[in-house]
Amino acid sequence: MNRREFLTTTAAATAVLSTSQSFRAAESRARIPLGFLGATYSHGPGKIELALKSPDWEFVGVCDPSPAGREICGKLGAKLITQDELFARARVVAVESEIRDHAKHALLALQAGKHVHLEKPPAATLADARAVIALAREKKLLLQAGFMWRYHPGFRAIFEAVRQGWLGDVYLVRGFISNNLTSARRKEWAEFPGGSMFELGSHLIDAAVRLLGKPKSVTPLLARHGKFDDTLRDNNVVVLEYDRARAVLFNTALQAGAAPQRSFEVLGTKGSATLTPIEPGKLTIELTAAAGPYQKGSQSVSLPAYQRYEDDFIELAAAVRGEKPLSLSLDEELLVAETLLRASGMA
Repeated sequence: MNRREFLTTTAAATAVLSTSQSFRAAESRARIPLGFLGATYSHGPGKIELALKSPDWEFVGVCDPSPAGREICGKLGAKLITQDELFARARVVAVESEIRDHAKHALLALQAGKHVHLEKPPAATLADARAVIALAREKKLLLQAGFMWRYHPGFRAIFEAVRQGWLGDVYLVRGFISNNLTSARRKEWAEFPGGSMFELGSHLIDAAVRLLGKPKSVTPLLARHGKFDDTLRDNNVVVLEYDRARAVLFNTALQAGAAPQRSFEVLGTKGSATLTPIEPGKLTIELTAAAGPYQKGSQSVSLPAYQRYEDDFIELAAAVRGEKPLSLSLDEELLVAETLLRASGMA
C-alpha cells in the first residue's frame, strides 16, 4: 500500500462531527450497550467516565476482578459485572486491561461476537496481532484501536494539508514524545523489549504510518540510559524508511520536570506543518505559496477544542449503527500494529 492509497482511505478522520453535534444527534437514537473488559490501563478510567455520560452508549458495566480494577470502578461509580454478564449484555466491548492481556481479551470478545475497541498497544506479538485481525475479519466485526491522537484536530489538519498537496511532496516526518516515568511504572513497562517506545512511542508510530503508509524498512535504536535498577529501554529512536521520505521518531521516559515534550512535524517541498505542543494543540503551518485556507509564509492555525477519546467513541457508535465506516480498515490496523512491533524490536 503506497502513501497516496493509505491517505485516501484515512480521509474519513477529518470529517468526524463535532462532539456537541454528535451528542445532540445521539440523544434521539437508541443507546448501544457497551461494557469494559479491564479497567486498569491508564486510559481506562477516562474512557469509562466518558461512556457513563455519553448519550451514544448504554453502559453495562466493567469486568475486572483485580483489586486495582475494583478501586477504579468504585471511584467512578461504575458497576462491576462478570465476564459472562459482559458478553451476554454488551454489543461492544472496550478492552482496557493490562498490555499483556490486550490481544487475549480482544480475542475473547470477538469470539463472543462483540465489536471491539482495543486499547493500544493492541498486541505484544506479531502472531497475536494477526490473530486478532483475522478473527475480526472472519466474524465480520468492527475493531478499533485506541491510539489517542487519531482524532486530534491538529493531526487532522496536518493530514488534510498533506492529502491536498498543500505541503508538496513530504520528505521528512519528525516526532518527539517524552514523559518522566515513575520507578514503579518503569518495572511495568520493562516487561516488553520495546520499553517506552512500545508503550508511549506507539502514538507517534501510529500517526507516521497512517500518514506515510507501509515503510520499506524499520530501524529501531533502543537503549537503557536511565540509572535505574530495571531493564526498561527508556531512550529510543526509530527510523521508518520510504522511497522518497523518512520518519524519525524519538521517545524517552527520562524527561525531567512535569510537562512532557511532545511534538509532530511534517516537512514537504512546498512547506511544513508543526504541532508543538501536541496537547494543548498549537499548530503552525508555513508555505512557500498560498494554498487551501492558508496564506504564504508562517501562520498559527486555530484549532477547535479537543478532549481525548470522545471522537473515537463517536465514530465507533456511528460505525456500529452502520452510518459510516471506521477511519481505518482491518488491513490498516494490522499495518500499524506490525510496524509498532518492528519499531519496538519485537517482530
